[in-house]
Amino acid sequence: MERFVALPDPGEAGSLDDLVTRLRSLKVWAGDPSYETIKIRVNAAWSAAGRPASELTIRSTVANCFRPGRRRLNNELVLAVVEALHPDAGYVAQWRQALRVVAGESEAFAQVRVEDKLPPDLAEFTGRLGELAELRRAAAAGRAVVISAIEGMAGVGKTQLAVHAGHQLAHEFDRVLFVNLRGFHPDPAQPPADPAAVLDGFLRRLGVPGHQIPHGLDARSTAYRARLAGVRALVVLDNAATAEQVRPLLPGTPGSLALVTSRRSLTDLGAARLTVDVFTPAEAVAFLTGAVPDVPAGPSPDAPARIAARCGYLPLALTLIAGHIRNTPGWTLTDHADRLDERHHSLRLDTGVELALTLSYRHLPAGHQRILRLLALHPGQDFEVYAAAALAGVEVETARSWLNQLRSDHLLQPAGTGRYTFHDLVRAYATTRAHDEDRPSERRAALTRLFDHYLATSATAVDIQFPANAHWRPQIPPPGTAAPDLTGPDAAVTWLDDERHTLIAVAAHTATAGWPGHTTRLARILSHYLEGGYYPDALAVHGHAYDAARAAGDLDGQAYALRDLGYVRVHIGPLETATANFRQAHDLFRQTGNRAGQARARHNLGIVADRTGRYPEAIDHTRAALALYRAAGDRTGEASVLLSLGILLRREGHYPEAIGHLEDSLALARADGNRRGEAYALNGLGEIEVQAGLYESAQDHLQQSMTLLGQLANRNAEASVLDSLGALVHRMGEPERATAYYRRALVIFRESEDHVSEAWVLNGLGEAAPAAEALVHHTAALELAAEIGVRDAQARAQAGLGRAHHELGDLARAQKHYQEALTLYIELGGPEADEVRAALRRISPEAA
Repeated sequence: MERFVALPDPGEAGSLDDLVTRLRSLKVWAGDPSYETIKIRVNAAWSAAGRPASELTIRSTVANCFRPGRRRLNNELVLAVVEALHPDAGYVAQWRQALRVVAGESEAFAQVRVEDKLPPDLAEFTGRLGELAELRRAAAAGRAVVISAIEGMAGVGKTQLAVHAGHQLAHEFDRVLFVNLRGFHPDPAQPPADPAAVLDGFLRRLGVPGHQIPHGLDARSTAYRARLAGVRALVVLDNAATAEQVRPLLPGTPGSLALVTSRRSLTDLGAARLTVDVFTPAEAVAFLTGAVPDVPAGPSPDAPARIAARCGYLPLALTLIAGHIRNTPGWTLTDHADRLDERHHSLRLDTGVELALTLSYRHLPAGHQRILRLLALHPGQDFEVYAAAALAGVEVETARSWLNQLRSDHLLQPAGTGRYTFHDLVRAYATTRAHDEDRPSERRAALTRLFDHYLATSATAVDIQFPANAHWRPQIPPPGTAAPDLTGPDAAVTWLDDERHTLIAVAAHTATAGWPGHTTRLARILSHYLEGGYYPDALAVHGHAYDAARAAGDLDGQAYALRDLGYVRVHIGPLETATANFRQAHDLFRQTGNRAGQARARHNLGIVADRTGRYPEAIDHTRAALALYRAAGDRTGEASVLLSLGILLRREGHYPEAIGHLEDSLALARADGNRRGEAYALNGLGEIEVQAGLYESAQDHLQQSMTLLGQLANRNAEASVLDSLGALVHRMGEPERATAYYRRALVIFRESEDHVSEAWVLNGLGEAAPAAEALVHHTAALELAAEIGVRDAQARAQAGLGRAHHELGDLARAQKHYQEALTLYIELGGPEADEVRAALRRISPEAA
């Protein structure tokens, strides 16, 4: 077949949809083979590589790789498809790099903080009377959508004008929303915010539960506008990059107002446009004299006007100069005007901001200058005093004093309680100063202190939360700098939650900038915390750790990262990728002689085999892991494996033996003070007792588990107990209570993107619902389980669909679904096959 399509370049892709588009083009380039043909080629290659038949792919999973609108891609399968279509090693390597880049950019793209209140107003705000009047007219116009796009160069005061106007107008609105869209962040690792991620945040601020937030930009924008129907909303969209970024975020409801700030014109928005220029000379003088009312003019009455002119009438420059003036007691405004004239002539500084920054910076004491320069190197969006002290290598109180002074001088901005951030222009200036004034070795030493601080404080916080697993994490020596006190109630988990976005940024930076050991150790330290429901973040951190370890030739580091990536994939899918990760991790641990690592990898392989219904294989892996843990004297690992073994034996209907293993697991956990293991064992016991009809003891064990997990702040594990409680009360004849438990669990699993558990809970909802509603829940469970390859959830969904159709009188469809369920349950070897066979017999004895 002649090829008329050029070989697509994956390196040009900027998003997952772009990659899918190029994959579809590659399929056409390769002669447009069928999905079945591609599946056969992929499976042939995998079989030749030694992959067992149970881990081969199916046609529908291959077809899903070509479907646009995906939230994630199965990278391993995509690369296998690429190789099947064009078996060139160099070309496949291009795709591997493109997948890594797009995933990394998507991760930063999707991280954004939204607020349901405005930032603090600037006390010394002055002038802008014409602009404020125009904004008031726009707010009063009452059109379906009232937009004022504020545009202008950096430092002209766009954000402060929008915030000040917002504070003046806020009383006229029912709701306020604010977001910094990061349109022009100086750090390329902080790209403009994804409007879909912003809408996710807006919808949550507007009270929409996580499980009700739709996927996809258009669907979220529609839900957002529906939520604002009948509500007068003030929406401030700060620092926008493009009209495309802004358009989905406009409220679109009568009486609402959107204030959009940008350095660009955004003419495509069709909005009322307000171009913000520098202050007029009179406004600039009023602003300056209002900011320093106690400083005399001196012999030159035109000194304020001269200063304003040297600042180019730019608000940011005037703000910085005012801070400088307040710090030079005894000087008149004439003295400052003369000094600015000298600086301008001697330094040939052409812009007011550069002049103001240089003057403000030069006047700072040496310690303040140094900490400002070093803070600009921080990879996160904001920071607190302990991080600043670590960077500068000074005492916390010294750092606090310096930060507050820099804030007073407007060289830093507040970013929440006890946190600070930079204006983009100030960060860029300070970064340049750092590269000019601090030797590379000094900059590296400062960043090493910072990363040591995050490493040690993370280790302390996680050890407080998960003490029984401390021996699984690397031992971190105390840092040479001060650290916050995390011993108070909830202090450790609060610190982890507050710093989570910063820790992700640190993992990304250290992986590529020469600190690979920090990346791999940080990832291992954070693994248990991130496994509590932060699965997208866990993928990012462990992905960085794997890349860092691979680049450094660290086999153990690669193995730990692969194991942690696999564990995340157990929850969000696809399970084929999880299995591959665990197998690679096991092989690497075996190469390095790491028996504890081998034990965890074998245990995890058993978990995946269980999820995919390969129970005999799962039991083999789990028994092997148990022997390894016992040989190593690892009681925490032993308790965890006994729990898994009990669950596996329950699946095969061996309830007494299963309960015995779980009781052993519970006893070990309690003896060692392993509260997490104790909570998991109690939940496991409760699950088995529900199926065995021991409802009273089941309820007692499940309530104990829920109480423990509430203390541990592990929401995903709490959701698992809610699922078990739903099953319990449904068995006890209370479907309404069961539905309430299931819905609470579903919210948590969807928020954490735990798709495997989501499919399981959807089936529970179907079983507790009337027949017509059950069809919806079981169909959703079946589609999700088929996509991620969870066969027992597929079988349960098919059985539920058969039961619902049977109750509705559609016997033909009921028989079809029952037969599908029976086939799956027979392959799985589970006792549920007898129940389905009995249901089939009631419809058609021959079919049964």
